[in-house]
Amino acid sequence: MLSTLRSIVQEVNGARDLQDALEIIVSRVQRAMNTEVCSVYLLDPDTNRYILMATEGLYKKAVGRVSMSPSEGLIGLVGSREEPINLEDATAHPRYRYFPETGEERFRSFLGVPIIHHRRVLGVLVVQQRESSRCFDEGEEAFLVTISAQLAGVIAHSEATGAISGLSLTGEQAHDISFKGVAGAPGVAIGKGVVVYPPADLDAVPDKAVDDPEAEKETFLQAVSAVREDIQLVAERLAPQLRPEEQALFEVYLRMLDDNALPGEVMSRIADGQWAQGALKQVVQQYVRHFEMMGDLYLRERAVDIRDLGRRLLAHLQEGDQQTVSYPEKTVLVSDELTPAMLGEVPRGQLVGLVSVRGSSNSHVAILARAMGVPTVMGMIDMPVNQLDGRDLIVDGFEGQIYASPSADLRSFYQEICDEEAALFRGLEELRDKPCVTTDGTRVSLLVNTGLMTDVVRSLSHGAEGIGLYRTEVPFMINERFPSEQEQREYYREQLEAFAPNAVTMRTLDIGGDKALTYFPISEENPFLGWRGIRVTLDHPEIFLVQVRAMLKASEGLDNLRIMLPMISNVSEVEESLHLIYRVYHEVREEGYQIQMPQVGVMIEIPAAVYQIRELSSRVDFLSVGSNDLTQYLLAVDRNNPRVASLYHSFHPAVLQALRKIALDAHDAGTPVSICGELAGDPGGAVLLMAMGYDALSMNAASLPKVKSVIRSIDSAWARKLLGDVLDLDSPHVIKSCIDLALRNAGFGRYLRPNRSPSESASI
Repeated sequence: MLSTLRSIVQEVNGARDLQDALEIIVSRVQRAMNTEVCSVYLLDPDTNRYILMATEGLYKKAVGRVSMSPSEGLIGLVGSREEPINLEDATAHPRYRYFPETGEERFRSFLGVPIIHHRRVLGVLVVQQRESSRCFDEGEEAFLVTISAQLAGVIAHSEATGAISGLSLTGEQAHDISFKGVAGAPGVAIGKGVVVYPPADLDAVPDKAVDDPEAEKETFLQAVSAVREDIQLVAERLAPQLRPEEQALFEVYLRMLDDNALPGEVMSRIADGQWAQGALKQVVQQYVRHFEMMGDLYLRERAVDIRDLGRRLLAHLQEGDQQTVSYPEKTVLVSDELTPAMLGEVPRGQLVGLVSVRGSSNSHVAILARAMGVPTVMGMIDMPVNQLDGRDLIVDGFEGQIYASPSADLRSFYQEICDEEAALFRGLEELRDKPCVTTDGTRVSLLVNTGLMTDVVRSLSHGAEGIGLYRTEVPFMINERFPSEQEQREYYREQLEAFAPNAVTMRTLDIGGDKALTYFPISEENPFLGWRGIRVTLDHPEIFLVQVRAMLKASEGLDNLRIMLPMISNVSEVEESLHLIYRVYHEVREEGYQIQMPQVGVMIEIPAAVYQIRELSSRVDFLSVGSNDLTQYLLAVDRNNPRVASLYHSFHPAVLQALRKIALDAHDAGTPVSICGELAGDPGGAVLLMAMGYDALSMNAASLPKVKSVIRSIDSAWARKLLGDVLDLDSPHVIKSCIDLALRNAGFGRYLRPNRSPSESASI
């Protein structure tokens, strides 16, 4: 049956459209199961009725004409129960409903299984047989369930393609078709979709021997030179919008084109007799397979860069005509796999949004998008890319959602959000230099999370009081080798000087998990539970010592450095780290640097650390909660995975209880505690954290004005009451609704993102 299953899935994947796919399904399943009838009923989201869409064995004239509600017939029963129903005599069942136009009175045996995709019932797949004595056995039922599960994604994609084209299942005009992905960069964009495709198809290149390798080498080197020039032009075009750290991402591309990198391996294969295009394909595919098998999110994004370079080189080798893309005034760039180079091809000022089928919030494109302030949605796994070119699109970078062919009402709704966001930030500018103090005098420090210099510039303009988290891995990630002590020192000095005399908290190198270095690959089956953070740097003290030495030297004359250790799970890791830090401190002092010993703290982001607050507090100067990772570990959810991202919730009762325990235990031990993560940048979350007793909140710069405005307008007793109310609740969604209601009643409704649009939209 496995080969039959694969054959059916392959055929359906190649279908022209939804109707063609459904007809292939009923025909092939009927033959495979040797049954008289196979039919597919799909649930129309507009009418909430099951419609007979294809059949083999019933009267064809019934297709599109027979429909029933979820409360009618055996079809409705299968859909509502969301499980198979297997009957020897369907006519004897109390839910049986007879439709004379189908001719199904001849068939007694019935087996129906639901078609479910991402918890949404799409329809029902049915087989029927004339003999009442035949009961479909367990093997046949299992086969039909397997077929249904395998085809659910294909049907969802085909259905979405039809809807995007403007037609519902009933042939009526469709609007406000929504697709859910992962938020890559915040904001709302309204514009026209422009689908960009890879310049060439490496997979289609055949292997071919050549008689003149030297001529092939010359041709290939010309292609390398042309691509290098293209990338330099793109980098120059984007330069006015980016800081040097962000521009360095394009240096990654250029370094891959060095003679001793990718071109060197291609030249070697050409020398062995392979033609240039074939050699390029072999090398690129080898690189891509190597990176994609590592399972590390950031390394997978580097595979995207390599694939993109390969396609560009191939395009020049093939000397194909480059298609001229027309970019409208408000361009929403859409691709199966967006790359940084694609962004630079859009004329300046015309790029308003980005949508990518592949990728995550940690991809190069997402990093650049946040730096440029372009709303972005990634991981749109069910989106029919080819249908979005030239269509009106709304990109909701807050919720990780896009809408195609929006109605006038939905467009107006999101335009109001755009206008309100702009007006709101203009109105909050006056708070920049004012302290964050409640009406009854409770003081909370508002800090920012940074990594790129763009973050620093934006943070200073929004009134940040310091840096609560500087991600030191950024200088490592944009290099092709470990940065030297002097290079690190320059990066760190820039951050320290920008905020002096306010404190800058620098997290030591935190690689592994969803962050990796191409020149220091970590290949693990489960990287989030593996070798990451402090575990890596303690195993490689030569990396840790150089970094700490660079930090200490960079702080000379400023003395505003704080060092924070990531991914701490036990006391021994802290003691070993402190030993190395004190050793470097005395060595740097002996070299003549006039520095003070910085405060050292740990990040609380592993559940084990939550229960060791007192022990950790006795050894460090401060604690800082990494709420994003802590939430991820507590809930066992990868928030960058679109299939389970909806389970990630910062307001989960377990998360709030853990955060409250951390704050109470830290204060009992007399240790200051802060938090850095998305929860701190949410106005409602910030109120709860303040009520718990957190001394400082660190967030993205864009969130700071809203949080400051809310905290300055409330008293601490009101916040503590709200905290007490929500701690008694057991649902994250109810907790979030309770917080939003309290903020709206207090006059802060303008700071809240609406949960849904006013129009009825079909969610795909």
